[in-house]
Amino acid sequence: MTRHRSRSTLIAAAVASGAASAWAQAPAHDGKALVDATCNRCHALEARVGRGYTEQGWKTVMRMMINHGVPVPAEQVPVMTDYLAKTYPLKPQPPAALVQGPVKVSMQAWQAGTPGSRPHDPLAARDGSLWYTGQMTNTLGRVDPKTGTVKEYPLKTAHSGPHGLVEDKAGNIWYTGNTGALVGKLNPKSGEVTEYKMPDPEAKDPHTLIFDKSEILWFTVQNANRIGRLDPKTGQIKLLTPPTPKSRPYGMALDSKGNVFVVQFGTNRVARVDPKTLEIKEYALPDAASRPRRIAITSDDLVWYTDYSRGYLGRLDPRSGEVKEWPSPSGAKSAPYGISAIHGIIWYSESEASPNTVVRFDPKSEKFQTWTIPGGGNIVRNTDVTREGDFVLANSLTNEVTLVRIQK
Repeated sequence: MTRHRSRSTLIAAAVASGAASAWAQAPAHDGKALVDATCNRCHALEARVGRGYTEQGWKTVMRMMINHGVPVPAEQVPVMTDYLAKTYPLKPQPPAALVQGPVKVSMQAWQAGTPGSRPHDPLAARDGSLWYTGQMTNTLGRVDPKTGTVKEYPLKTAHSGPHGLVEDKAGNIWYTGNTGALVGKLNPKSGEVTEYKMPDPEAKDPHTLIFDKSEILWFTVQNANRIGRLDPKTGQIKLLTPPTPKSRPYGMALDSKGNVFVVQFGTNRVARVDPKTLEIKEYALPDAASRPRRIAITSDDLVWYTDYSRGYLGRLDPRSGEVKEWPSPSGAKSAPYGISAIHGIIWYSESEASPNTVVRFDPKSEKFQTWTIPGGGNIVRNTDVTREGDFVLANSLTNEVTLVRIQK
C-alpha cells in the first residue's frame, strides 16, 4: 500500500481466491483481522503503507484495491477502512512553501471516469484531449477539456496496470502494462488494443515510454533493470541492460540529437542511450544519496531532473558532466517528482509537500515560483505539456487530471 510504488499497491488477481477463504475465518467486525487476512497475503502490509493516508485517502486506496480485483465484501469495507485510517494515519508532511513570482496560472481539474482509478501518467494529445492511465481500473481515460466529457477505454489483458502514456503520429495511444509485462497500443477510433509482450520473463514491469525521432518506441523496465526498444513496424523488442546493477531505470527524455536519456532511480546516475549503436553511457551525480526520478531536457540539451530523495532540482550538462542543484522550495522532504520543460522554463511538482505544489523555475534568473494544487494534489507522478504550452498533471490519490493554464 505504498504511496509511491510503480507497481500495483495491494493486489494481484491471484490473491483473490486465497483472500476469500481467509475472510471466511476473520470476524466481520474485526478490522485488524480482516486487514491481516487481506492485505498481508501478497506482501507485508507494514512495508507498504508509506507515510500513511487520511481517512479519505484510505477510502480511495480501498476502492483501488477492489478495482484491481480483490473481492472485498461491501459490508467489510467500512470496518477495514476505519482500522487502516486509525492505525496508519497520514504522517506529518512538510508544509508547502508559497513563493511569489511574476507568472499567473489557473488550474482546472476533471475527475477520472471511475473512482479509485489511480491516474498514473497524463498525456496531452495533439487533438487537445487529455489522457490518463487508469492503473487500477485497467483502462485508458480521455478527457475533453472543452466539454468536460470523460471516456474510458478498457484494455485487453486483465489487471495489466497501465502506467506510462505516449501518442504516435497516427494518433494511437501507447501505454506500458506495468503489471502485465507488456506494451500496448490503443486505437481511439476503433477501441482496438494491440499488445506486445516482453520477450524476457524477468522484464515484468514496463514503466515509462517515449518515441524517438525515427518513431522507435523506447521504454524502461524499472525493477528488471532494463531499457527497452520496440519497433512498431515489426513488433520486435530488444532489451538493454545498464552498466549499474539495480539502477532502476525510470523517467525518460530525448535531446535534440535523438539520444535517449534515462534517470536511474535506484542509484545516483543518469544514463544516455545512443539510438544507433545502443551504447549506454552513465553520468554519476555528485551526491551518493541522489535518487533522480523524472527528467526533462531543454532546447540547449541540458538535462534537468527531480531528485526525489533529497528534495532538489538538478541540472546535468552531458557535454562536460557538470551538475548544478537547487533546493526545492518546500524542503528536503518535499519529494519533487513529475517534471516538464516549457519554453526553457522548468515546471514540476512536489509530491510530499502539504498540499502538493506546482513549481516553476527560471534557469536564467534561478528563481522559483510556486502554487498549491487545489484539492491537495496527491500525488503527481508524471506530467506533460499541451501544444499551447500548458502543464498537465495526473493526480493519483485524488483521482483527477489537472490542466495548469499558464498566462501567456
